[in-house]
Amino acid sequence: MEPIHQRVAGIDVHRMKHVVTILIGQEDGTVSSETREFGGFKRDMRALVAWLQMHRIQQVVMESTGIYWKSVFAHLEAAGIPALVVNAFHVKNVPGRKTDVGDSEWLAQLARFGLLRGSFIPPKDLRELRIVSRYRRKLTGMLAGEKNRLHKLLDDAGIKLGGVVADIDGVCASKMVEGLIAGGKPDELAALGRGKVRATTDILEAAMDGELSARHRLVLDIAHDHLRYLEGKLAALDRYLIAAMQPYAWAWRLLQTIPGIDAISAAMILIEIGDDPHRFRSPARLASWSALCPGNNESAGKRKSGKTRHGNPIVRYLLCEAANAARRTQTVFRAKYESLVIRHATRRRSSPSPTNWCAPSISSLSGVNLIATQLSITKLRASPRTPRAGSEPSRNTAIGHRSPFQNRQST
Repeated sequence: MEPIHQRVAGIDVHRMKHVVTILIGQEDGTVSSETREFGGFKRDMRALVAWLQMHRIQQVVMESTGIYWKSVFAHLEAAGIPALVVNAFHVKNVPGRKTDVGDSEWLAQLARFGLLRGSFIPPKDLRELRIVSRYRRKLTGMLAGEKNRLHKLLDDAGIKLGGVVADIDGVCASKMVEGLIAGGKPDELAALGRGKVRATTDILEAAMDGELSARHRLVLDIAHDHLRYLEGKLAALDRYLIAAMQPYAWAWRLLQTIPGIDAISAAMILIEIGDDPHRFRSPARLASWSALCPGNNESAGKRKSGKTRHGNPIVRYLLCEAANAARRTQTVFRAKYESLVIRHATRRRSSPSPTNWCAPSISSLSGVNLIATQLSITKLRASPRTPRAGSEPSRNTAIGHRSPFQNRQST
């Protein structure tokens, strides 16, 4: 096998040290090897880059070990040295022969013959925005946990407010909780109900008649203030993410034309997959990278368990949320969901939710086809379609448009 690169380097990345092996092909066909160890500080990264530049390295390869590769990759990117970050599962060495030096040598050998495929690494701006968007998701989970804690505290005191209102964090319910913390009486708090809640005054009064102690009020006060604090931080992060979408405004607005995707979801999806449609080449690759399709496990003509891989959990979460919202719209996604819900039970633990099966189709419209062609799909609204004579209209054709799940010629 002929080598692709004559000067390569493999880096075994750790937190406080990095083992680097370089392979340099000589004119007589021999290969010289040298291994050095560098620390994890910034000064060590500068020394590493200078050493690679001195040897005129053409390609650097490292494993995607936790988040430790990010600092190394950033220094190599700033110095203009081509670097690949590869999946550790794809470069797994022979068991029993694993050492730091051996791993770096193995990475360099694979890189020399071009046998590795690099992972998707977005540009620096999007990498930094990922920190903001993923922290926003963490805050969303914290907010949901604090609301559940509020429910638990009220139920512990015998107050059943969460069972008679649609949202305990709504406008009226929040005022009632504040009144409970301040020591208000149930009949006075029940009068705070507005709209549909006003018709259930007696039920509200009975729901808020409990045994709320001083300790309950103390924890409720802290939890309620924490809710307001988290909501304020989430609103600030949302404003920042929307403002950061200005360089990618064309793709950001285009993603919002897909049913089920709003401004924040479009921003978070764009941050994860980037605005370059050529990176994934096809909708199938994007769905596979997001782990929204079954895996392949076939041997001797027999298909074995093709369980779904882990993939990118952030994109998977966003697309499943978008699919869950899109199935409530009058579009092809609702028809697809209705056709799948018959075969896949929505409440069985052993069967994936039909929403998860609809998410790959949202990804096929969002990441590649839509951005690449810059075509809007807002016209995918339900409209009558005349069926052929002697045939019964199906659920998918009744909406009046060809389903994106069917094969079609690219425009």
